[in-house]
Amino acid sequence: MSETQTEKRIFTYAEAKALLPRVQQLTQEAYERVERLLAAATGSPQTREQAQSIVNGWATEMGSLGLDIKGLWLVDFDNGSGYYCWKHPEPSLDYYHTYEEGFGGRVRIQ
Repeated sequence: MSETQTEKRIFTYAEAKALLPRVQQLTQEAYERVERLLAAATGSPQTREQAQSIVNGWATEMGSLGLDIKGLWLVDFDNGSGYYCWKHPEPSLDYYHTYEEGFGGRVRIQ
């Protein structure tokens, strides 16, 4: 997946939490579109291309919000010293990790 970040943005926790409902909505919509497509699919190359197009559109939209896309349905909010980390379908923004540690080093925000 390519980096589609359009502008570097630093988020406070409050800003990230305020943006999260929009991120969740857009992600849920894209996720459901991909799931419906794959459920009805015959496994054709065209189906895979359509699913990839939906994912690419989601990634572009997340990048336009200033988020870092770290994987499928996984975004990071840069806070200047690391990332607030959210992965679909988590209900809230509960995790943080440093720049060096990545997803595997996530810790729960107190």
